[in-house]
Amino acid sequence: MRKLWDEFCAEHQILESSVPLFETSGQIVKTAAFGQNQRLLLCRSSEMDSLVIQEVNKVLLDFQVGSTEYEGLIYMMFWRDDHQAIPLYIGKSEKYGKQGNNLSANIAQIASNKGKFCRWGDAYAYHIGDLSAAVCPDHPPEKASPKYKRWAKRLFETVPSTQPLLKQSTYFWIHAWKTDCIGIWKDLGATRLTSLEYQLIAIASQLFPDSLLNEEGVNRK
Repeated sequence: MRKLWDEFCAEHQILESSVPLFETSGQIVKTAAFGQNQRLLLCRSSEMDSLVIQEVNKVLLDFQVGSTEYEGLIYMMFWRDDHQAIPLYIGKSEKYGKQGNNLSANIAQIASNKGKFCRWGDAYAYHIGDLSAAVCPDHPPEKASPKYKRWAKRLFETVPSTQPLLKQSTYFWIHAWKTDCIGIWKDLGATRLTSLEYQLIAIASQLFPDSLLNEEGVNRK
């Protein structure tokens, strides 16, 4: 299992091509007031924004020209330890929406789509919005879901906080996934994006059970 994980990380240059997830001063994540009620949001790093836009644009161009080269995007939030990626959360964002042939709203107009932003948007029901509800004060209590309270406890020293302090530097990797790409199990050949996500989660949950925050697709003991 470890060999499979290490080979996948090396082949996709996860450590080398990753960026800080948050905008920080030291280990304190910067926050910004948002909306009419000026709720505090955790700030993504400018490097993270640029990387998401770069990779999503590959999928958008693919959609615009009617090609099927790309299927969507795979991403990971992780810590680094001894030159190794320690996964915190693994997910995907599909090219197509619920109708099956329409462009997903999660990636449409990505440069200005900060509410959804390839699942990492500022709106509620998206990662940064919901994590902010669990970390920053004065959000409606019902918006701080158990899922993101777990994220907050894993990532931050104390919550809620107006100056959220990371336990460790937290990194982000995203990759536009081609339909003919081979996944973590090489003997299976070309791997669909949905299968890749579940394979990565299954292996990560065995290797890193104390860090992985995914709940679906996890191998439970």
